[in-house]
Amino acid sequence: MTPAQNSSLSYLISLLVSATLLLGYWYWQGRPVVLPDVAGVGHKLQCVSYSPFDKDQSPLVEGFVLRPERMDADLALLAQYFSCVRTYSMTGLDELPALAEKHGLKVMLGAWIGTDPIATRREIDLLVAAANRYPQVVQSVIVGNETLLRKEISGKRLAELISEVKSQVSQPVTYADVWEFWEKHPEVAPAVDFITIHLLPYWEDDPAGIDDALAKVTQVREHYQQLFAPKDILIGETGWPSEGRQRETALPSRVNEAKFMREFVTLAEQKGWNYNLIEAFDQPWKRANEGAVGGYWGLFDADRNDKSILAGAVSNLPHYPLWMGASLAVMGVGLLFAGRPRDIRAGWLMPVLAAIAGGCLGAWWVQAEYATRNVWEWGWVALVSALNIAVLGYGVLALSYRGGWRTRWFNWLEPRASTLLAGAGFIAAVISIQLAFDARYRLFSPCVILVPALVFLLLPVRLPQAQGRLLTLIVGLSLPWLLWQETLGNVQALAWVAAALLMACALYRGTFLRLGLRSGFSSRAGASASAVARR
Repeated sequence: MTPAQNSSLSYLISLLVSATLLLGYWYWQGRPVVLPDVAGVGHKLQCVSYSPFDKDQSPLVEGFVLRPERMDADLALLAQYFSCVRTYSMTGLDELPALAEKHGLKVMLGAWIGTDPIATRREIDLLVAAANRYPQVVQSVIVGNETLLRKEISGKRLAELISEVKSQVSQPVTYADVWEFWEKHPEVAPAVDFITIHLLPYWEDDPAGIDDALAKVTQVREHYQQLFAPKDILIGETGWPSEGRQRETALPSRVNEAKFMREFVTLAEQKGWNYNLIEAFDQPWKRANEGAVGGYWGLFDADRNDKSILAGAVSNLPHYPLWMGASLAVMGVGLLFAGRPRDIRAGWLMPVLAAIAGGCLGAWWVQAEYATRNVWEWGWVALVSALNIAVLGYGVLALSYRGGWRTRWFNWLEPRASTLLAGAGFIAAVISIQLAFDARYRLFSPCVILVPALVFLLLPVRLPQAQGRLLTLIVGLSLPWLLWQETLGNVQALAWVAAALLMACALYRGTFLRLGLRSGFSSRAGASASAVARR
């Protein structure tokens, strides 16, 4: 076979393998997973946390108005699955018990207790009034939610508020907080009728992975039953997030959320526990305070679509064919832009590089879809995408047999390659600093730097030494610290470390590249372009 035929054959084989692996990647992400449904429950589930905000609403924005038609539709939906709903604030919700009664739901009615005494007084007054107005609907009242966790009130003052409410309502009265704060503030327990604890294995200081989560819940629940006997224990919040960053071995996903919820409800029903699941609907506004993961604890998404958490097959990425198509389009456009490979080695590498770029851009857009909150963040998504597309164009053109407009494009991109590498290195350094010093709510995004790292390892370009050394140092030194923080069980952290290590190597190579040194691909590319120009 001639060299041209060999390069074409290598290109075809690599194209088929790379496209197949890319398709397989997306199918693996989105494949339906069959899990056992909730076992032994012949009735509606007990209770679920309900926040009445539409997808475009946030209680953090002054002047927002709750929509009665939204609450009415939500409660009608939840009444199909649950016997009661739990609320957290009285502001705008004083008429919610009437809507709950309409749909046959009971209510665990909550008042928000904070640092503002006037707002707290208003919440208490509304709580008492609603509980007395709807005694047949309000089955219990909750004075404060995680107020001690937020350090907004003393345990003594909280106990006084609880006692005040108890003297004015006929329903049982409780307070809700993360389980450990009941022991940190023992003065609160005597004031309540029952203990309400929050058990969220994902958010523990020592996070529990999905396989250990129920054991953690059981351990704490049984400990508190003994500690506060004869008072009953309500698990006031428990659940698992469907999107967001991994914490040690605790990995958010729809499949893991479904696994946890189904197994928890089965266990709780078997043991006779009282429980409330968090939460009914995804709450995008929570991303402002809790990172992307905060917005995705719902059984239904923010558009009120069923996420298949309680029953049926569940997919981590229900619309994976869309992302599969987008990734294949990126791969195809990249290869059409490049044209035919220059030699056998380029024939192998071009489809691989284009497939990785398609997969990385698709993964970046998936992450952006659930994490991005405003126009500035969408601008960042667009900027990072443009950088990766430019790097892909430079990489595949450097591997191609160029002529005509392809040569002009390469001649435009080549002088800017150093800027592209510096830009990718800057992105890696910024993310590395964030993950090292403020990691709790930060996402791992290896997809944004993997393609530049591979391209500039393959096709090194010079960086100014001071700039290159600084970027290499920041990225490289952050990795051991990150691994120590996240442990080797965090697959998202490991993926970031692998991509960042490749980027550090590319930065190091560019920093100490000798003048005049070019990779084999670059030098042959130049020779090929010169030959084409002479013809």
